[in-house]
Amino acid sequence: MNLKKMSTFLSLVLRHKPETVGLTLDEGGWLEVEALLTALNNQGKPLSLQELKRLVETNDKKRFEFSPDGARIRASQGHSVTVDLSLESIPPPEILYHGTVEKFLGSILKKGLQPRGRHHVHLSANRKTARSVGSRRGDPIILRVQAQEMAEAGFDFFRSVNGVWLTEHVPPNYLAVEREAKKSSK
Repeated sequence: MNLKKMSTFLSLVLRHKPETVGLTLDEGGWLEVEALLTALNNQGKPLSLQELKRLVETNDKKRFEFSPDGARIRASQGHSVTVDLSLESIPPPEILYHGTVEKFLGSILKKGLQPRGRHHVHLSANRKTARSVGSRRGDPIILRVQAQEMAEAGFDFFRSVNGVWLTEHVPPNYLAVEREAKKSSK
């Protein structure tokens, strides 16, 4: 079993299209583990419970979580389907970061960061993570988010179990572009 491919497929099922395997997420985004394993097997994507546990434990972004009793599984964040992750609003750090690429920068600086089909905008606590997210689509540009100022202005922030910061929208006046020096080729 290729864990990377299965992780990508599980993201599709647990964040966006559970109907792909004939299942429906409950209101909290959970699926019964046994039902998921059976559905995957029926789709020709067999996965054992041990393999699923290894996939959850070794996922570098901690995208998935088991319920405390281990009977259910869900995605930690990033849903495009309606779910209630029951996250509590908490004060954010002074600064958060978002990684993007040049082709989206003009729109972001006009309209701010928007969830674009998801429930929340995803923010990082550090530049390294934001750079990694931005680099998935090309040369990354790091946006600095004045999160504490936003919270003081009434914006809610949440932190998912995997450490991703979430908010509904970041207006452009709370954003600053952090340009990184290009490495010279000597």
